[in-house]
Amino acid sequence: MRGIPIWATLIGLERDGVVDIGVVSAPAMPRRWWAARGEGAYCDGRRLSVSGVAEISDAQLCYADLPWWEAFGLGEQFLALVNAVWRTRGFGDFWQHMLVAEGAADIAVEPIVNLWDLAAIQPIIEEAGGRFSDHSGAPTPAGGNAVSSNGILHEAVLAILKKP
Repeated sequence: MRGIPIWATLIGLERDGVVDIGVVSAPAMPRRWWAARGEGAYCDGRRLSVSGVAEISDAQLCYADLPWWEAFGLGEQFLALVNAVWRTRGFGDFWQHMLVAEGAADIAVEPIVNLWDLAAIQPIIEEAGGRFSDHSGAPTPAGGNAVSSNGILHEAVLAILKKP
């Protein structure tokens, strides 16, 4: 991306079908996030914690590329989510999920994404106290799409994104 330093190397370690360790390294920022199951989530040595925002109308939403929502038949659901929250920002890729883990954002959503872009993210979100799933609610980085949240708002987000 031209002049935008938001890129990272993402590494996830999966054992017995569960991603146990995640590392996201963004040298141009320069920042590094990591987590291990049962050990917490960290960024540059600081322990991470998701926000405590309890109402979707108070939530800050980050999202991936807008045209993809329409392309995958989720345009109406996405706009409903946008209209339900307090504020939106278009920080796609890993960065939006790390903002959720840090408590700076409350929800991050992607209409399409690959396993290798999500495996490292799942343990970081969950060890920071949040929830990670695909749009159906399955706690997997292999679902082809993603929702990260502070956990409190997760079911409300899934209900809005559900296809009619």
